[in-house]
Amino acid sequence: MPKWSDFGGVWTTLRELDVNSIRDEAERPVMINCVGHDTALDELGRLLHQGHERYPVDGPSPLELIPLSRAAGRAGGLAQGDLLILAIDARAALAPTELAAFGQLDALTIPFLLFLVHGDRPQGGALSSPIVRARTIAIADPAALDAADRLAAAVLARLPSELHLAAARRLPGLRAAFARDLIGSVAFSNATYSLASGLPEQIPVINVPFAAADILVLTKNQALLVYRLALAYGAPPDFQARIREVLPVVGGAFLWRQAARSLIGLIPIWGLLPKVAVAYAGTYTTGVAAWRWYESGDLVSTDQLKRISNEAIAIGRKRAAEIIDRARSLRGAADPAPDDRPRLAERIRRLNPFGRKADKLPPPKE
Repeated sequence: MPKWSDFGGVWTTLRELDVNSIRDEAERPVMINCVGHDTALDELGRLLHQGHERYPVDGPSPLELIPLSRAAGRAGGLAQGDLLILAIDARAALAPTELAAFGQLDALTIPFLLFLVHGDRPQGGALSSPIVRARTIAIADPAALDAADRLAAAVLARLPSELHLAAARRLPGLRAAFARDLIGSVAFSNATYSLASGLPEQIPVINVPFAAADILVLTKNQALLVYRLALAYGAPPDFQARIREVLPVVGGAFLWRQAARSLIGLIPIWGLLPKVAVAYAGTYTTGVAAWRWYESGDLVSTDQLKRISNEAIAIGRKRAAEIIDRARSLRGAADPAPDDRPRLAERIRRLNPFGRKADKLPPPKE
């Protein structure tokens, strides 16, 4: 069982985290030039600006909406943006010069996206280029429930990743997609770290120091996840204030990791799968709870937390099996180490009092 002194150590670590780079990332300028039909631009702006706004939007909108009638006069500045979106109403005819412009899209040096609304193909066969087709998001019904989410996913896929946080902070329509991707990414990273640190933990002599490092690294990653979610939803950038808001959730995930470590101690090697699964699920649960808090100010109830946790464990088991299988395949493909320089895994295997080979894990149990 964790001691209160353990929580004190974790809180000390959280207070000492340097989050200036994340704050700077959230405050980076973003410019998205949008050129197209007036009706399509209206739908584009509506979908990207609609969303939960518990906190005021920080800064001006990064969207520059430019009607086709004024595009020629603004052509020189379009290449200066971070993303170019062409917003086309499939019901409207395109002029010959506009159709010709589609043939030059694949020569652009900046990322671009074609937003097609009220249809799945512009008039005149403008989607002949494979590059243009691959960068097209067609939304036949902009009032559909999934319209904003599909558009947000497409925009984030084309926008440089270092601008995702700043864009989500200024465009509420991007926030849910950003949060979902971020939670999945950090949960996967923590699960991978848990596997990487799992093998040494099978050896009782070195179990304690690795346990402390494990707790600090995973908790730090969860804290930075919470902070990024807070900034994405427009919360003030006071790091310690944001962490205090969700500290009970972080503490709950801390207990999850302790449970995982207990499994490792009771079932050497076999405990790797539940340990990796719990590392993923604990991070996932923390992220979802923080996401809901910053989105609407709602605290997750006990029943909701149980349901989220059950879902997280199911996803975590699947991800853990994938990560372990991937690690096995990479280990099998690696070149043998020279006889006079045995690998670290081989040296650890020799020390393992249970005599089980570290590179022959049992298959995951479903």
